[in-house]
Amino acid sequence: MARDVQIRGDMIRLGQLLKLTDMVDGGGEVKEFLADVEVYVNGEREERRGRQLHPGDIVRVRAEELQVVARP
Repeated sequence: MARDVQIRGDMIRLGQLLKLTDMVDGGGEVKEFLADVEVYVNGEREERRGRQLHPGDIVRVRAEELQVVARP
């Protein structure tokens, strides 16, 4: 089951999501993290930290699934 990650607005970038969920400590680590760890967005491998994510998108990192949801 995916863990919901609430965002403000209608978009968040992958690097920001990884920081928000404490998978990386800072922006400088995101590029290396994406090179070392397989990250999937909606079932497709993603290596771009600037990838735009929208409510409904599913991000899988290792065994964890994150679902982007709009903050009410």
